[in-house]
Amino acid sequence: MLELGPRLRGWLLLLWIAAALPAFAQRLPQPSTRAPGDDSARVDLAVSAWSRADLESWWAALRQHGITGGDHLPLPPGLVPPEDATAWRPVAMPDVRARPGAAMVTDTRGYEMRWYRVYVPPGSDEPQALYLPRLVTLSAAVLVRTEQGWQVLLDNQNAEREQWVQPLWLPLPGNATGLELVVALPVPAGSYHAVSRIWVGPRDSLEKRWLWRVRAQTGLPQAVSLTLVVLGVFAVMLWVRRPDEAIYGLFALGAAAWLVRNLHYYVSLPASQAGQDWFWWATHASMGWVMLTALLFVLRFTEKRVVWLERSLIGSVLLVSVVSMPMWLRQLDMVVLQYGVTAAIAGLGTAWVGWLAWKSRCTEMRIMALALAIGVVLGAHDLAVLAGWAWPEHFFLMPVATLVVMLSFLHAIQRRYVGTVEQVQAQNSQLQEDLDEQISVLQVQNAQLREAERQQALLLERQRIMADMHDGLGSSLLSALVAVEQGNMSHEKVVEVLRECVDDLRLVIDSLEPVGHDLVSLLATMRYRLGKRLQTGGLKLEWDVQDLPPLAWLEPPDALHVLRLMQEALNNVLKHAGASRVRLVTRHHGSYVEIRVEDDGAGFDLQTIQHGRGLKSQIKRAQRLGGKLRIDSSPGMGTRLSLRLPVERRGQA
Repeated sequence: MLELGPRLRGWLLLLWIAAALPAFAQRLPQPSTRAPGDDSARVDLAVSAWSRADLESWWAALRQHGITGGDHLPLPPGLVPPEDATAWRPVAMPDVRARPGAAMVTDTRGYEMRWYRVYVPPGSDEPQALYLPRLVTLSAAVLVRTEQGWQVLLDNQNAEREQWVQPLWLPLPGNATGLELVVALPVPAGSYHAVSRIWVGPRDSLEKRWLWRVRAQTGLPQAVSLTLVVLGVFAVMLWVRRPDEAIYGLFALGAAAWLVRNLHYYVSLPASQAGQDWFWWATHASMGWVMLTALLFVLRFTEKRVVWLERSLIGSVLLVSVVSMPMWLRQLDMVVLQYGVTAAIAGLGTAWVGWLAWKSRCTEMRIMALALAIGVVLGAHDLAVLAGWAWPEHFFLMPVATLVVMLSFLHAIQRRYVGTVEQVQAQNSQLQEDLDEQISVLQVQNAQLREAERQQALLLERQRIMADMHDGLGSSLLSALVAVEQGNMSHEKVVEVLRECVDDLRLVIDSLEPVGHDLVSLLATMRYRLGKRLQTGGLKLEWDVQDLPPLAWLEPPDALHVLRLMQEALNNVLKHAGASRVRLVTRHHGSYVEIRVEDDGAGFDLQTIQHGRGLKSQIKRAQRLGGKLRIDSSPGMGTRLSLRLPVERRGQA
C-alpha cells in the first residue's frame, strides 16, 4: 500500500476542503426565484407604515396574548394585516434590502411592518410546519386567520437578539391544511433587512432542513470555539514553559479573540443600549484580532522576521478597533466599514504571506497561506451576506474558515514538533557516536595507562626486592664471604649465617604471597617458615592468635616490615633470652591491633642496656608502618615486645 507523507496528507486535506466547499454551499437554500420542484411557499407581501408607538403597542398586544392565551382575544385594530386585497402583492423570496451605505438608521425615519402571507396547501393529512432559514429583522410573529380573527401562533420577542443566527421553526397545530398564515416582521424604515424563503410543508421533511441548519449555523461555531478554547489553554501552558516560542502565545491569543467573536452564542446581550453597543463592538472588532494573530502566527515561520509588516498589521487593526468604538461617529453604520477594512487588511496580509511562503519553499507555510486564502474568500462571502449584497440565505462561513486555518496551524505545529524531535534525535545520535568514539579512545588510553602502571609497579617491586636482598641477604652473604676468605669465621658460624640468609630470603618470598590484607594469614605463613627452627633451638611456641580485622594498607612492602620485625624478635629470643617458651599473641583494640612476642627468658634492665643497631632498626620499621614498638623487660622476668599497628592508616600511600 502506498504510504503518504505528513506534508502530502496536509495538502490533500486542504484540497479536499476546498473542493468540498461548493458542494457544501449547494446544500444551502439558494437565492433564486421559484423553480420547478421548489416546495417553498408562494408569498404575498403587504407593508404598513408604523411609528414607534405603533411598534410598542404591537409588542404589548403580543405579550398580552401570551399572558391570556390569546385564543379568544383578537388583535387591536390597526395592528392586524391589511384586509384590502390591493395592499397585497406577490413577492419573490428572499426579500432583501442591502445596508444603506454608512448612514445609521434611527427612529426618526419611523418603522414599517412587513406582512408576508402564505397558505398551507390543503389535502394533506401529515403534520405541517413553517420554517424560515434566516431572518435579519426585529422580533418576528406568526399569525393565523381564524373565525374569531387573527390569532398569534408565535411571538419571538424573547429571542429577538439571537434571531439573526437562529432559523425560525414553528410546528403548526393539528390539521393545519388550508390555513392562511402571516409572518409579521417589523423593521426600521429604509434599513437593511433580510428575509429568506418561507417554507411550509410536511413537518418531517422540513424538520431535517431545520436541524441541519441549526447544526451548521449554531452548532459548528460553538464546537469550533470550544475546541479552540481547549487548544488555547494547552497553548498557554506550553507558552509558560517555553516563553521563547511565540507561536504558542499567538495561538492562545487567537483562540481568545475567536471566543470573544462568538460570545453571542454563549451569553445574553446586555439590557442597556450602551451595553449592547459595546458588546457588538467587541464581537465585531475581535474578528480583526483573530485575523491579526493568524497572520503573525504564519509570519513566525519565515526564515527572517518581517518586522515592518508585523508592525503595520498591528497598527492597522488597532486603528480600526479604535475608530469603530461606540464613542464617536455614532451617526455612521460602522459594521460594513469595519469588516470591509478588516477584509482588505486580511487580503493584503495573506497575499504577502503567500509570496513569502512561495519564496521560502516552506511546505508548512504554504499550507497555512493556502488556508488563509480560503479564509479570505469565505470572509468575503460573509461580508457580502452581512451587507446584504449577495447570498442572503447563506449562513456565515467563517467558522469553516477558522476550522481550516486551525487545522493548518496544528499541522504546522505538529511538523515543527516532529522536526524538533527528529533534530534532537539526530543530535543525540551524533552525540552518541561521538561518545562511543571517545569511550573507545578512553578505553585504549586506560589500557595503556594500566599497562604503564603495571610496568611501573613491577619496576618498583623489583627495585624493592633488590634493595631488600642487597641490604639484608646480600650484606649478610658478603660479610660471611669476607670472613671465610680471611679465616675469621668458624664452620658453625657460617652455618648460622647461611641459615639466617635462607630465613631472610623466605621472608622476602612470603611478603610477596597474596594475603588479602590479612595479618593473621601473614603471621601463619611466618609460623610455618620458622616453626622448625624454633623447635630446633629448644623453644616451644605458644600460638595465641585471635582474628583481626583486615588492614587495607597492608601491601607487600608493609608485610615484609612486619615479618622482619617478628623474625628479629624471635631471633633475639633464640640468641640472647635463654628462654624455653615463647608466646605469640594478637589482639584487636578498636582503632589498632597489637602483636606481642613474650618469652620466659632471663630478661634485662632497660635502664642499663645500650640500644644497638638492631633495636633502632626495629623502631624505624614500626614507624614506617605507622605503628609503635614497645619493649618491656626486667632481669629474671623475661621480655615482652609489643607492636601496635593502626587499623586505618590515614595520610599515607
